[in-house]
This record gives sequence, C-alpha cells and structure tokens, in this order.
Amino acid sequence: VRVVDGGGKFLMSGLCDAHTHFSWTNSADLPGLGTMGVEEHTLLSARSAQTYIDCGYTMCVGAAAAKPRLDVVIRNAINDGQIPGPRYLANCQEIAVTGGALVDGITAFADGPEEMRKQVRRNVAMGADLVKLSMSGEEITGNQHAEDNYFSDEEVLAATTEAHRRGLRVCTHARSGESVKMSVRNGVDIVYHASFVDEEGLDMLEAKKDELFVAPGINWLIATLNDAADFGYPQEAAEAAGYKHELECAIDGLKKMKARGIRILPGGDYGFAWTPHGTYARDLQHFVDLLGFTTKEALLSATALGGQIMRMPNELGQIAPNFYADMILIDGDPLEDITVLQDRGRIVGIMKDGKFHKDPGDGSQARARDVDEIHRGTAVPA
Repeated sequence: VRVVDGGGKFLMSGLCDAHTHFSWTNSADLPGLGTMGVEEHTLLSARSAQTYIDCGYTMCVGAAAAKPRLDVVIRNAINDGQIPGPRYLANCQEIAVTGGALVDGITAFADGPEEMRKQVRRNVAMGADLVKLSMSGEEITGNQHAEDNYFSDEEVLAATTEAHRRGLRVCTHARSGESVKMSVRNGVDIVYHASFVDEEGLDMLEAKKDELFVAPGINWLIATLNDAADFGYPQEAAEAAGYKHELECAIDGLKKMKARGIRILPGGDYGFAWTPHGTYARDLQHFVDLLGFTTKEALLSATALGGQIMRMPNELGQIAPNFYADMILIDGDPLEDITVLQDRGRIVGIMKDGKFHKDPGDGSQARARDVDEIHRGTAVPA
C-alpha cells in the first residue's frame, strides 16, 4: 500500500453536486445548446466531467442533458476509464409538455400519461439512471414563469410509476408551490429548486423527508441577479423579471426545510456563462451565508448526503472502513472557512476509487512513500 502523509492538511470525502449538467457549456447562448453539433457537444461535456473531478467532486447527479445520449455516453466513458470524471448518474433530455419547454432544442415532449410512459421508456432504452420532468417555468425565458405549473397529476404519476417499475428515479424542475406539491404527491425522488414552496408543501416534504431530496440550485438565482449583466442580462432586468423576489422566497423556504430535517443538497445549473463550470463550491458558501447551515452541516450535505442520493449510503460520502476511497486533501480547513473549497489550487489531492486523480506528490504539499496501491475500503492517514 502507498501511504501518504497529508502533512496536517484536511482529509475528507469527495464532494457531490446533486444537480449536474455536463452538457451546459459556459455560454450565454441558451438556444445554442440545441443547435450545437453533437461532436463538439460531446467534447465539451467530457471537459465538464473533468472539471468536476478537478474541483474535488467525485459524485454527480445528472439533471438533464442537452441531447438525448450525451450524459449516458459520458458516464459510460468515465466508467470505462476512457476519460476522467466523477461517479455519475446519467439523465436524458428533460421532458416537458407542449408549450412548456424552457430552452428550444434540448427538450423531449410528452402530453398525457401514455406519452409520459413512452418518454420514460425511451430513457430506459438509452441507459439512463434518471428521468427529469420540467414542470414549472423560468423567468429568464420571458414567458415561462417560475410560479407556473404545466403538468397534471396524472402525467407525473405515470412518469414516476413507469420509472420506478424500471429502476429509474424521477427529478423535477419545480419552482412553483404547486409543482412541488404535485412532485411529492406523485412519488418524485428529487425536487429541484422549490423556490415558492408553501406551508402545505413543507408539510408534505417533511412527511416524505426520508424518501426524497431537495437540491435548490440557489447559486443560479444569486448569479443571475448579480453576475449576468456582462452577458446581456442586467440586474435591473433580473429584478424586474422576479429573480430578487424568488431568491427571497427560496431562502425563507429553505430555512424552513432545514428546520424540519428535509435533506437539502448543494449543486445546480452550473455551466451557464454567469455560473461557469469550476465554481461549484459557491453553493456551499451560500448554504452557510444565507441558509443558516454551519460549515460542518454544509460539508455533510455535500458528502454524506451525497452518498445517500447516489444510492450508496454505506459506500460513498464518508471516510470509513468498507467505503470506497473517494477522498480529497485540502490545504486549509473548510470547517473554519468554507470558501477554501472554491480554490482549486488548495485541493492538493484528489482520489477516486483508490486511485489518485490529482497526486499530492512528495514535495511541499505532502510527503509520500510508495508501496503498492490503495484498495477499496482502505483509509488514508492524514
């Protein structure tokens, strides 16, 4: 076994992003996601996968791909060792009803229960792990509003029933209060956003808190308000569209979710021009600064809860016997300063499945002596 002396640095599980889009390409041209050639798009998606693991993310949950098979192809290439990347749960295109697409060209459509079942079966045939339903709007579109709800109970139930029958889980783009409640009523596994959840929705989420997860993607709201002006969406326009109001509602609702013990995970919508790949750990800072998480709670939401949402709670998200050796070594203490995880240079060692993706080496960063290799279930002394 190779024994690594961490030199007093901080050792922890690799991180989880619970709302990942490998195929978002750091562009402000949202329709371009639909028109980009599949060859170029595949290369950019592979680069996104590498960026995630370069930033210490060893677990990611796919929240929709811009083309039907992009996620599946990248996941398979990672698993086959062809490209670097995190452990990944793949999705296909998000599913919307007619008139409910958020971005042209990246959406699959279904109207009524039977068409929902067919789209779920399409995901199964392509080898996906998940199904994504786009149930509510997004203010940046100009005509699809966050407080809208486009699905019927019958449509959602058909999707979840078929997905669960085939071993897939269902996640929903659900900003409106009604879309959150509809998600919970009909057995959705992962609720994204939940910005306008009401008290009834909170009660419903709490009743199912051991069965589902919420990943708010709060950095999208913050960055769209504060960072999008350079890309043609000024703060005045964002506020007029309702993003300031939505952020205030989301913060209030998420604080209430936390108090009720609902599982909230970081991650979401990185890969747009003002939420670029590589800035994923901003979510953890928002959890601490805005949602009342301690730094320890924020780290646990990105590690131990990551193992749970990956369906491997006894194998991922902790450093313990019989867990996979997915670990990062930090030059700094995120319990003291959560922002240290935003500095890629401070993540001096990255290991996935007992193999170094980023080797801490034997110089000033850490000292090492070679033996053989680190096997599954072996803890590395810090």
